Amino acid sequence: MSEKGEVDLTGAKQNTGVWLVKVPKYLSQQWAKASGRGEVGKLRIGKNQGKAEVEFTLNEDLTMIDSLGDKPSGVQAPRDHPFTMQTVGGQTLAVFTETQSERISLEGLVVQKAECRPAVSENYMKLKRLQIEELSKPVRLSQQLEKAVTTNYKPVANHSYNLEYDRKKKEEGKRARVDKQQVLDMLFSAFEKHQYYNIKDLVDITKQPVSYLKEILRDIGIYNVKGTHKNTWELKPEYRHYQGGEEEEKETDD
Repeated sequence: MSEKGEVDLTGAKQNTGVWLVKVPKYLSQQWAKASGRGEVGKLRIGKNQGKAEVEFTLNEDLTMIDSLGDKPSGVQAPRDHPFTMQTVGGQTLAVFTETQSERISLEGLVVQKAECRPAVSENYMKLKRLQIEELSKPVRLSQQLEKAVTTNYKPVANHSYNLEYDRKKKEEGKRARVDKQQVLDMLFSAFEKHQYYNIKDLVDITKQPVSYLKEILRDIGIYNVKGTHKNTWELKPEYRHYQGGEEEEKETDD
């Protein structure tokens, strides 16, 4: 026995020739039913005017096709299958087998190619008609329900977070951007009255979109993330009109 990764080339030494034959799908499925039962059919090889004539006849016990799709077919597979012979040409083809122990063996070189086709018969026409019907069936089917389904989530016209988002978008749309200098004038005027503002109050004062307003505030203001005035904006020290006075008052209080 060869080790894993090696190939047994005994078939090449024996110069064994094999046929490579293409068969219909339904025929290979019928053969699978005979696994362990032996014979699946008979092969007849003859000559006509010097040319090979080959025909395979399926065993009668294997002709009944059990089902096609989700229902019994009631159709029999055709028994007679003549071969269409083909040349190998300049190709070098080989057949290998692999056992459960992962042993790979060369069975032989392909000396003949052929295609196994069913002879046109009543059984064959019935089989093709059923195959076409199965392929033409839609993957999904609509079905009318007699009563409402209560085991699943009920559809919602619109979710609350979508409504809130739409509301904010409408408000944003109503606020047209004005010149940056005008916004700065409004902000400085507001900060002359109070030192701290949350963003909502500044939006109400300036009537500007939140994103545009924050963009301007980052240039002149500081956002407090902790302390007593958490989540509020105030001016940077260089823009505070009360900077000097407040510092003097704090030093005096100390």
